[in-house]
Amino acid sequence: MEELDQKPSSGGKMGAVAQTSGLKGKDYIGYALGDFAGCLCFSTITTLLQKYYTDVLGLTPLFIMIMFIVARVWDAINDPIMGRIVDLRKPDKRGRYRIWMKWVAIPLALATILVFLPGPNIVNFLGGPGGVGIMVYATITYILFGMVYTVHQIPYGSLASVVTTDDKERNKLSVFRSVGAALGSVPVLIITFIWSKQVLDSEGNPVMGENGKPLSQVQHWPIIIGVAVICVLAAVLLFLAYHNNKERVVAKPAPKAEKGETARIVKSLLGNRNFIAVCLIGLLLLAGQMFTQSFYTYLFNDLFNANWMNMVSMVCTYAPMAVLMLFAGKIVRKFGKKNFCAIGGIIAGVANLALVFLKGPVEAVPALFLVFCFISGCGLSVLTLEIWALATDAIDDVEVKTGKRNDGTAYSVFMFFRKLGQVVAAIAVNGALIGMHYKAGPGQIQEMSTLNVMYYMATIIPAVMFGAMGVVALVVYGLGKKKTEELQVAKAKLLEEKAAKGEIDVGENATQD
Repeated sequence: MEELDQKPSSGGKMGAVAQTSGLKGKDYIGYALGDFAGCLCFSTITTLLQKYYTDVLGLTPLFIMIMFIVARVWDAINDPIMGRIVDLRKPDKRGRYRIWMKWVAIPLALATILVFLPGPNIVNFLGGPGGVGIMVYATITYILFGMVYTVHQIPYGSLASVVTTDDKERNKLSVFRSVGAALGSVPVLIITFIWSKQVLDSEGNPVMGENGKPLSQVQHWPIIIGVAVICVLAAVLLFLAYHNNKERVVAKPAPKAEKGETARIVKSLLGNRNFIAVCLIGLLLLAGQMFTQSFYTYLFNDLFNANWMNMVSMVCTYAPMAVLMLFAGKIVRKFGKKNFCAIGGIIAGVANLALVFLKGPVEAVPALFLVFCFISGCGLSVLTLEIWALATDAIDDVEVKTGKRNDGTAYSVFMFFRKLGQVVAAIAVNGALIGMHYKAGPGQIQEMSTLNVMYYMATIIPAVMFGAMGVVALVVYGLGKKKTEELQVAKAKLLEEKAAKGEIDVGENATQD
């Protein structure tokens, strides 16, 4: 592979892969900034929104679940449209994909702030907690956020394919992207640490819940102030990401989209076993992560009465990534992405399954829950670090087999599956709340039976999701170590052919400012 990368083409120039590689540290950091910024906003939504909806806005779990499903149905229309817009846009000196980070920076920040804007005064103005006015406002702002986030994610995901064509560098890009995403998930945890206060009776004494622990109530002002600060930071990082990325491969735009072309492209993607496998892995990974991020806020607040566990559990989940990223490249080169990811998913599933049988010890010593969060995090870090490299390999596989590459459309389909993961998480979270008879609204006291069911839902559901993810990686995904090496040779040959035909510009010929 390395010999092929360096071999001169028939025209006497360095091979196309060599001309579109050679990333330096600043390139990896610049790329990571894009997901750092995006996840500042996305993690704010996934971590805070569910409990904000039930405990501040007074929305019922049934309404929230229906609203999330409707939003994802709209995504089924919205995402492919955005993918085709990106693919058909004529590239200029600012590139085809990176310019969207500049365009979306401020709209994404504003859309995130609008979701959390209603406090008690606005809630009362719109008809009170759980009223029609609040339901309409929540639906409009949530769907708006989803659309704006799509404008960021699809071009950004596509960018990895044109930043470099070297497999090792793409794998490293995936690692840096995942680290950026993990860093973007941290600031919101500060809000969960300060977003509630104890409920006091008329004499100033703490009100106790049925589990014998003091009740606490979510407050609005720490949320909206924290969200505003996070969103300003996200906008700044997106502008920096725009200025610190370079597109080294620029495909010539098609003269005109043929009728039914989008449907044919999507059909070729869905007909590829490896692409479907990556989509399922992405779906289950995001569903499990979103479920735990949202549901743990209930578990730690209502059952354990320990908001600090939100922050520590997230640290336990992502801390292993800081160590694993140092060795991920060597492990992948030795065992391949497929086996590495399969083992990671199985470890995460088993760790959560073990918690199902440890309810008594965990309630006596809550820190034990965090120990298994760390073990689960070790497994999840593997998938989090490698998921984007798996997706790029699968898209390469489609290109080699069909001769055509449409990154925007491919990533729109991949992102749509990830958004289906959001639907699965929404159904799981709200279905569990409905089943346990969770009382929505400010200052509600949950019954002990509700809290008991809450624990089992918090452990069984992620055990199933993460375990299934490992099985899909092991059984369905077909690009093992040897197959991936063969794919990269075929991809390099195809890239040379396209460059020779003038279908793509590479290296110095790629348009950049």
